[in-house]
Amino acid sequence: MPAITVDNVLSLPRLEHPAPGSQPRPVQQVLTALTTFEGEGFQVRRAFPSPSLRGADPFILLDHLGAVEYAPGEAKGAPDHPHRGFETVTYIIDGAIEHRDSTGGGGTITDGATQWMTAGAGIVHSEMPPEYLVRAGGLFHGVQLWVNLPRAEKWAPPRYQDLESTELSLATTDDGGALVRVIAGHLGALAGPGSTYTPIVYAHATLQPGAELSIPWPHDFTAMAYSLAGHGRAGPSGKDAVITEGRLAVFGSGDHVVLRAGDRQATATPTLELLLLGGRPIHEPVVQYGPFVMNSRDEIVQAIEDYQAGRMGVIPPRSAF
Repeated sequence: MPAITVDNVLSLPRLEHPAPGSQPRPVQQVLTALTTFEGEGFQVRRAFPSPSLRGADPFILLDHLGAVEYAPGEAKGAPDHPHRGFETVTYIIDGAIEHRDSTGGGGTITDGATQWMTAGAGIVHSEMPPEYLVRAGGLFHGVQLWVNLPRAEKWAPPRYQDLESTELSLATTDDGGALVRVIAGHLGALAGPGSTYTPIVYAHATLQPGAELSIPWPHDFTAMAYSLAGHGRAGPSGKDAVITEGRLAVFGSGDHVVLRAGDRQATATPTLELLLLGGRPIHEPVVQYGPFVMNSRDEIVQAIEDYQAGRMGVIPPRSAF
């Protein structure tokens, strides 16, 4: 798992401790991601939306892609398709994906980098494996998160952020048992490089066997932890729950979150790998139709008409990139 790391984690800044009297967040529910298919037919594990968690305000969707070892010719992607009304955040842990869009944006995301695309008023883009991955096969592992935009920002001009792994903010616990990489938002003094319209926290944490992570969390934000690999427990003792790969822990209210890695991990996945995410709820109506997320049915109809009329643009020929 080539997400950004350091040779000596104890050289990193220390994570803040919960304040005296801080209340830990209990785990309200643990959900197992559902298996479905996207794009040209690649398999994903969808943590939400699901029958058990339809709303995760301010988030719309969380898809876990892989980890999968593609044979030659097997790698698939998502050809040209539109979006409006939200942001897509694609974090690639292993392998690579090529992004191209109707604004002329493009690039290859790989090994711990993040593509942050604000669809806003409307964009057409594609996410495809590079030619070398299709030809030779190889390991692919990534995550895509959809972040809703408030009504006032749904018509913002599209934009694209290319966040290299070296730009992420890193910190560790006092004993060096956990490494946290902040992609966006603030965790105490740590600030991620992602620029967001909707206030959120998005981070990737690695916990060594037996390690505990107790970290302050904005009290007005939702809080969730999704296991990419490994196993452990989420929540304070007595109000905790087991989490394993492909499971999402949803926390209740409080001031900090507590996570612990199991004392023994599998050889293939020697650490507990977690996505930490949450944000300030928008509390606005959500009407979704496939790749469009708006506030009303009329706005969805308009999005479909605008896309069909070509008003969201066309991806330029590859020679233009």
